[in-house]
Amino acid sequence: MSTASSLHQSRKRKNAVMMTLCVIAAGIGLAWLALILGALVHKGTAGLSLDVFTQMTPPPGDAGGLLNAIYGSVVMTVIAVVVGTPIGVLAGTYMAEYGRFSKLTTVVRFINDILLSAPSIIIGLFVYELMVRPMGHFSALAGSVALAILVIPVVVRTTEDMLNLVPNALREAGTAIGAPRWVVIKSVAYRAALSGIVTGILLSIARISGETAPLLFTALNNQFWSSNLNAPMASLPVTIFQFALSPYEEWQQLAWTGALIITLTVLALSIFARSLTGRREDK
Repeated sequence: MSTASSLHQSRKRKNAVMMTLCVIAAGIGLAWLALILGALVHKGTAGLSLDVFTQMTPPPGDAGGLLNAIYGSVVMTVIAVVVGTPIGVLAGTYMAEYGRFSKLTTVVRFINDILLSAPSIIIGLFVYELMVRPMGHFSALAGSVALAILVIPVVVRTTEDMLNLVPNALREAGTAIGAPRWVVIKSVAYRAALSGIVTGILLSIARISGETAPLLFTALNNQFWSSNLNAPMASLPVTIFQFALSPYEEWQQLAWTGALIITLTVLALSIFARSLTGRREDK
């Protein structure tokens, strides 16, 4: 009994030590996050006004806003999601429903994992060689393609994972009543995994909303309003990058405000994605 008791006490001490270290590590991480968010909110809200959403990016030394940059970011993000989401969903559907145990699925999953962890600047260089150099100029279309490539692996992974979580009994029930396989996938599997798939799409939007490197090599920037997809277009990440490095206080303030806008947008998308996941688990 004494040996068992001493072993129990030893394990309790080790558990207490590890728990303390984990709490300290988590506290340090949260402290740095709080400092970063605090500085961002403090400096970003100082320049937050209606002009930010109604005026164009200003020349050096003048006041202005971020209207053209916000517009460009929204346009390229929407195009990227519209292009990348169907590809990602269909690829994830094949991997989960048709080729779950095939060699092709193994290869696609491996390549998809590489794309998930690949630096975004590599995607930008790839699209630069693929589109920008042959076209002879930067364009919003090239920027959208670069962002779409970043969207695809996120959607593929979440779609496959969510469809794999759907019980096979539901598919068998649909097949038992004589429904074709594509009907079972559309009406049963997709419906059961819908919230998870939507969550993956929202997470992909959150990922690309702050990407700067791919847009520097593809869409570049534009100080003026431009709705031409075949021409350079402004975006919030690139504008923040350029304004933050400038010596002008007005530009630096707009950079802080733009960073705050992106952070709040990503935070809202993350909260919405978590709420969808919570609803699915409740069901």
